[in-house]
Amino acid sequence: MANRSVIITDQTTGKQLECPVYEGQYGAPVIDIKNLYKELGMFTFDIGYASTAACRSAITYLDGEEGVLLHRGYPIDQLAEKSSFLEVSYLLIHGELPNQTQLDEWNHAIKMHGMTHEHLSRFYQGYRYDAHPMSVLAGVVAAVASFYHSSTDIYNPEHRMLTARRVIAKMPNLVSKIYRYGSGLPFVYPDNSRDYIENFMYMMFSWPTEPYVANPVALPALNLLFILHADHEQSASTSTVRLAGSAESNPFAAVSAGVATLWGKAHGGANEAVIDMLTEIGDAKNIHKFIARAKDKDDNFRLMGFGHRVYKNYDPRAKIIRQACHDLLESMNLNQPMFEVAMELERIALEDDYFISRKLYPNVDFYSGLIYQALNIPTSMFTPMFALARASGWIAQWMEMLSDGDFRIGRPRQLYIGAQRRDYVPVAQRG
Repeated sequence: MANRSVIITDQTTGKQLECPVYEGQYGAPVIDIKNLYKELGMFTFDIGYASTAACRSAITYLDGEEGVLLHRGYPIDQLAEKSSFLEVSYLLIHGELPNQTQLDEWNHAIKMHGMTHEHLSRFYQGYRYDAHPMSVLAGVVAAVASFYHSSTDIYNPEHRMLTARRVIAKMPNLVSKIYRYGSGLPFVYPDNSRDYIENFMYMMFSWPTEPYVANPVALPALNLLFILHADHEQSASTSTVRLAGSAESNPFAAVSAGVATLWGKAHGGANEAVIDMLTEIGDAKNIHKFIARAKDKDDNFRLMGFGHRVYKNYDPRAKIIRQACHDLLESMNLNQPMFEVAMELERIALEDDYFISRKLYPNVDFYSGLIYQALNIPTSMFTPMFALARASGWIAQWMEMLSDGDFRIGRPRQLYIGAQRRDYVPVAQRG
């Protein structure tokens, strides 16, 4: 219930609208303006939705000023240290951490849905061998919808839960096939004797003629990355999944829309852009030249992997992944030029007043790309890895939206600045 209100007055007509103000558990209060057009004949103008709450959600909370990220109330650092990715996915979807029995049942259910229809494997062959993996992923995720006609009633809670399990379970299979197809390798079926993270690595990197033993350093690193990427409030891709889902679309189509949005280098493609930037810098001795370019307002060059749209403090995920990145690079005895460049760039930027004053700290994308690189995951596969993890958050947000009593199709408004009404002129009469 609202305990206060805001009065909006039209200075031209004198008409007023009393708008209730609601307060959540945390964060800024929100003004309910749903009657603004009805009463005053106006819309709000908010490019990029920077000041607009488009939904109610109990899943994830972040405070960009304080550098806080909570999933269902649990701090991200605690989940990263103590939890597993599948346990976090359970938390996002169910709202509570599972007991041991619930977790065992959840893990088993995910394993049981890890296979994909054999016909779907042919779908990959329609792509060029060098197609961008996100192009393929958007297509194959949408194609999954064609195999489930009788169990995707979005208003059936049991169907929604089944869909959630299928999305989380099948994403490793779908992503690994993209890598295998592009590399000319045979597809690998899931092995249910392995856990979620190891099974993914097995499907990605195993060789048909040799037994596969996962790198023990890689598994906890990937588990950490997946947890850190599982959900991040109303990001562009999450909002896209909600908007697509609000049209009562097939859930796999809505997730595919999220994949397409995540592809952008300003969103999920940022970690790929970091590696491209480090490659361009080439040598640690060139860092000062590129930093000078980043400071030059007349130069379009930007340091990728620094700063964040929401966080005006150190990204809490970056604090966690930074240490994991350093530990991983040290344990694997990596001494490649790229990692030397990255560590020196990080050191200089963290000591430079220009970046400190603007709060341009290294973000999660800066470190995640380095970890993927260390694990021999191709640069083009970085964003599909992100999508694999974020799918759990997407489907949790989709489920929450459908269970909201005020659920309705999304329909943003606009400020029209085009031509005034005019009449058609035949082509022969046009000057």
